[in-house]
Order: sequence, then C-alpha cells, then structure tokens
Amino acid sequence: MLAPREVDEYVLPTERRVIRFRGDWAVIVGEVLQAVILFVLLALGAAFLPQNVVLDNLFWYGALLVLLKSSYKVSEWWVEKVVVTDKRVMLTKGIFTHNVGMMPLTKVTDLSFIRTFNGRLLGYGTMVIESAGQIQALNQIHYLPDPEEVYEAISELVFGDKRQTRSYTLPGSGFGGARGRRR
Repeated sequence: MLAPREVDEYVLPTERRVIRFRGDWAVIVGEVLQAVILFVLLALGAAFLPQNVVLDNLFWYGALLVLLKSSYKVSEWWVEKVVVTDKRVMLTKGIFTHNVGMMPLTKVTDLSFIRTFNGRLLGYGTMVIESAGQIQALNQIHYLPDPEEVYEAISELVFGDKRQTRSYTLPGSGFGGARGRRR
C-alpha cells in the first residue's frame, strides 16, 4: 500500500526495456559517513560527559534522529530507479510521494554526460538529456552508474538502428544481471 510501485509496472506492453538501474552507491556515501561520525560523537559525549538524565535523553534522541535520517536517505536512494525503453526514459523516485518523470526518445535532440574527478574515481556521472521545445520532466540524471554504457545504449536508440539495440541490466545496480546479458 505505501510501498512505491516497481518501475517495470510503468513499462507498456508495446515497449521493450533496454536498460534499468538505480543511482550509484556514491549518492549515499556522504549520508552514511555523516551518520557514522555523528554516532561516534554522540557515543563519546555520552561516555565522557557527566551522567545526567537530561544529557542521556539528548544523546539517545539525537542518535535516534541520526538513525532515522540516514535510514530515510538510504531508502530514498533504494527506490529511485531509471528505466530506458525503446520509446522513452523514465525516472521513478519517492517514498511517501511517488514521482515518475518521463521523456519520449523522439523528443531527444542532444545527449551528453559529465564526469567529475570524483565521478571518474567512483564510476558515476551525470547524464544531460536535451529535448526539442520546453524543458521536460526528466532532463538530468545524477549519479548515473557506468555513464558511458548508458550513453551508448540511449544513443543507439535515438540515433541508431533500433532493431540492433542491446538489452541489459547494469552490474551493481541492485537488479542482478551482468553487463551485456540479454533480457
């Protein structure tokens, strides 16, 4: 009931899924690191400050808030998924409010990706999808795992022969499968 729909439920029977993935794990590294540091600081504070009911309660509720926030951020990352079909690109995200962004491939006029230094080290990038006319609901995909492969797959769909397009799931995307394996 509260769980977001699976992204494949939005794929129409007339569409063929080409690629699907979840954002790179680098999205949540900062959140997890921040939570660990805050837990350590709270534990040090509880251990070295004088015993006091008020302070103990503050440390306890502080730790609970850190845990809830980091759990929410990890859950948010987990439910955000991108699916590229032979007709459109879809991005689904949101835990309590489920959002689905979509761009038809027929509207794509330019496709590029950006990789920062950290992105090259950790294996992610940002895909920029430009379209004819107004700004679409989906024009940038951040923390894209293996951006070169996604770029090639979408380029094949937009600019190449659509009958030759591969279908695969990115490794490490949380969906299983291996690079280049047909679906």
